[in-house]
Amino acid sequence: MSEIKIDEDLWDEDTEGVITAWLFDDGDSVSAGDVVAEVMVEKIQHEVEAPAGGTLSIKVAAEEAVNKGDVIGELS
Repeated sequence: MSEIKIDEDLWDEDTEGVITAWLFDDGDSVSAGDVVAEVMVEKIQHEVEAPAGGTLSIKVAAEEAVNKGDVIGELS
């Protein structure tokens, strides 16, 4: 199982972001490198990629706040 985390280097400031969209549904199969979610921080959109392939399990819903290092999903 792999975790989908918000990369510590995704943005510079130590501010909170918001998941604006999941690009796959819970239970979908994804490949390593697929952009699975978008996170907005101070009006800048950032992409979150799957670290490995597998079946997506979403842990943080769209429109919820996230911080760097947060686990937002899992791949099994």
